Amino acid sequence: MRERVALEEPVAVADGAGGSIVSWVEVAEVWAAIRPRAGSEGAEAGGIGGRVTHDITIRIREGIVAPRRFRMGARIFDIKAVIDVENAHRFLRCLVEERLA
Repeated sequence: MRERVALEEPVAVADGAGGSIVSWVEVAEVWAAIRPRAGSEGAEAGGIGGRVTHDITIRIREGIVAPRRFRMGARIFDIKAVIDVENAHRFLRCLVEERLA
């Protein structure tokens, strides 16, 4: 695990007009191993779009659930699923989808 990533959670913030917007707040920084899993490309509204998934492995900790996400610099990884590796309560493998611009 050689990448440092921020774990973020969504928080609703009043927009001043009676509604709310989603803001992201950093909960923790953790060491992680990031491995590409799959990528695809297809037609979307407005052009061609892509989808890239990764496995992010971290040491076990509480609160690793969707809709939280990881951030590494400008890269955003939405958590889709979490697996306790070998049910050993040592590592979590997170299936994530990277947001593409």
